[in-house]
Amino acid sequence: MNPTAKANAPVKLRRDRLDDLPAHVKTPKYRREDLKPGIVHIGLGNFHRAHQAWYIHQLMQQGEAKDWAIIGAGVRAYDAAMREKLLAQDCLTTLIELDPSGTSAEVIGPMIGYLPIEPDNLSLIRQMAEPAIRIVSLTVTEGGYYLDANSSEFDIHHEEILRDAQNPDHPGTAFGAIVAALARRRSAGLKPFTVLSCDNLQSNGAILRNCVVGLAGLSDPGLADWIDRYGAFPNSMVDCIVPATTDQVVEQAMELGINDLAPVTHENFRQWVIEDNFCGDRPPFENVGVTITKNVHAYEVMKLRILNGGHQLLANVGEILSAPTISSCMQDPDISEFFQKVQVEEIVPLVQAVPGASPVDYLALVKRRFSNTAIHDTTRRVAFDGSSRHPGFLLPSLRDALNAGTPISGLALSQALWCRMCTGLREDGTEISPNDPIWNELKGAALAAHEGAQAWIGKANLYGEIGHDERFAAEFKVWLDEIVKNGSRAAIRRYLA
Repeated sequence: MNPTAKANAPVKLRRDRLDDLPAHVKTPKYRREDLKPGIVHIGLGNFHRAHQAWYIHQLMQQGEAKDWAIIGAGVRAYDAAMREKLLAQDCLTTLIELDPSGTSAEVIGPMIGYLPIEPDNLSLIRQMAEPAIRIVSLTVTEGGYYLDANSSEFDIHHEEILRDAQNPDHPGTAFGAIVAALARRRSAGLKPFTVLSCDNLQSNGAILRNCVVGLAGLSDPGLADWIDRYGAFPNSMVDCIVPATTDQVVEQAMELGINDLAPVTHENFRQWVIEDNFCGDRPPFENVGVTITKNVHAYEVMKLRILNGGHQLLANVGEILSAPTISSCMQDPDISEFFQKVQVEEIVPLVQAVPGASPVDYLALVKRRFSNTAIHDTTRRVAFDGSSRHPGFLLPSLRDALNAGTPISGLALSQALWCRMCTGLREDGTEISPNDPIWNELKGAALAAHEGAQAWIGKANLYGEIGHDERFAAEFKVWLDEIVKNGSRAAIRRYLA
């Protein structure tokens, strides 16, 4: 950090003030007035700006991708607050890289607009229908894909989906807006755009295809066939730890000399793997380190099971034992050893290697990243929406272990700890505020599980057939009884013994 940065008044982040920023802050080398839109991104939060937007920015810094600028969009009312902040600073973003060895700041500018937030999404539809738009990308979270809880298939009976099917020209969802824009392009004789999911879902492109084609088929089967035949939905794997922005982060930007209304902190690691499956042009992503491959699946499995699954191993017990951040969980000997043993004995052996990285090497990398004390990634953020994250990140490992006859004791303990967290009280007596879209349902099941484990593991929307596996049920009951009787730390120590 520039030692004189604090002494000077922070510079308001705007395009016409970039040259006034402190010398230690990296800024765009390209002229933003020369940029032309090529991407619409829906769900523009911190992760997108620290990850996908950063890769586009790096291309622009090299003199490439000038016609791949990003137009931001949102379909929820709460997106309006972010839109207002970003438009006030010409859609510029300060990225603050956090590392124990030092902090650095970079201003990126590949985003050149943010569409109005409208109930019928007409501005979004018009923008996506423009010929210049060749990619529509999304970060709408794992729980935003309208998947049926029991089958994991696209839920055509969801009330928001039914509403869009009945009002295809005035849709309320992101998928409805995509369908409406593709309908306009088809009518105009244009090619479809590539639709690129950047959410933590295995086979996210295939899931996204089912959502878009499935919704289109409810109102226009011919359009659905056209999208399915000519459209493209690449699978992808994204990775970068990006904490939520707090008042402290805003103050940190000020100390660096930047008055940014919505700065973003992130770790010093990024990875993006995209399936080589586009229906039109794409930026030269590989020129800035993106892996373009025909086999995303192996990368997905390694990351989702070891990193995302590992996050759940830490966050749930961290909440119970009042460890506020992921790095503080890694500093707790019991929690970190629990994480290590479950990974080494129960998760890693069932994960295949990818080019350049074995599962053991990847676990070592994840441990270093989780131990980064400069990253204040809260256990609450990571534990959020466990009803989507456990089925997506931990239960696939449990299912494979049951099928293979390999150890499951630690994975069963992880589920008992999640159940214990959902009772809503930490072991120090403080309250855990609601932290899941179905929190009340989870809390009721967690409290009832003290009288019978099936109240929790019998929930078909979470466990499906796994909940009726005798081996898992027996292990889960042992651990839940131990937690209820002696506490979570005692249960972990018994597992480690």
